[in-house]
Amino acid sequence: MSGRRWVLAVLFLFSLPLHGCGHVDRSVHLSPQKPACLPHELAEEVFALDPDALSERDVTEVLSRCPAPRIVMLDGSVPLVTMESFAKFLIRMGYPEESICDPRNASYSYSSYKDSRELAGMIAWYYEAEGMMPMVIGHSQGGMRAIEILHEMAGSFHEKVAVWNPISERFEERHTIIDPLTGKERTVVGLKLSFASAIATGKGMRLLLMQWDMLSRLRRIPDSVEEFTGFHLNYDLISGTLFGVGPGDQYYPMGSARVRNVTLPSGSSHLGILRTEELAGNPETRAWIQRYVPSGEPSEWMGNPEGSHPNIRLAADLWYAIKKHWCMALKEWILARDRGMKD
Repeated sequence: MSGRRWVLAVLFLFSLPLHGCGHVDRSVHLSPQKPACLPHELAEEVFALDPDALSERDVTEVLSRCPAPRIVMLDGSVPLVTMESFAKFLIRMGYPEESICDPRNASYSYSSYKDSRELAGMIAWYYEAEGMMPMVIGHSQGGMRAIEILHEMAGSFHEKVAVWNPISERFEERHTIIDPLTGKERTVVGLKLSFASAIATGKGMRLLLMQWDMLSRLRRIPDSVEEFTGFHLNYDLISGTLFGVGPGDQYYPMGSARVRNVTLPSGSSHLGILRTEELAGNPETRAWIQRYVPSGEPSEWMGNPEGSHPNIRLAADLWYAIKKHWCMALKEWILARDRGMKD
């Protein structure tokens, strides 16, 4: 048995008792958002919001009535461990389901074995079609693929990247889109995401899975994203931190990207870290998550509140970033719509 197949077989066996469902075809075929202009009163409420201090009411009474950036979630290498629980957490917190689901088959996440050029081209397609730049979040190998997407959009691998149509599942014969905010033509290479994140992604598995082209780039975050958060697990065999998170595990910016490294508290496990849906349904954990504000430091070691769910910090930190960038993207979208109406 090859090294790659041996690793996947071991991960599969480990995952069986921890996760009992993968992609679920709910037979609901959604269409990409076609957001219309917001009522003037609702637009004014949006502009009154502080993206850095969004309350439960701000989300449920204002943001949830508005369109939202698409979130592209990338699973790890084991098919049974998916982003579904985290997607349902976001939906229960108020994020629009149609901004998470794949409109072709209604699944919540994408395989991390999908080609990075297709994913980068797909992000460009959604940006042009929906008017807001998608966010990307990946777990384990999916985190590696998220970073690879950033390098594709930065031109690290190819001078040109074609637009990928997620409905027809084909590359289009073009390498440019019309920027929905400016009306100008732009290449896929050179686009910038607002937020991306990698969860428990290590170099060791890139070596074992023979993903050589990402070994030297895995911790380097290019300027194709404004803000990036890398989440680490201490003493985790799968992500290669069996002896603890060290300096070599830290992500760092190649230029202007704002990069944070977050070491999660003990109790979080590689294969169970995405179990977060229940946190949105419990009034106490939901309230704690809504109040949470990150330190903003480039490197942070997190502890959990005593007796709390082991994944509450991950859920809270990501929810803070997602709702913040949702609010900022929405304000940009409204301004662009207003300019277009005046022109």
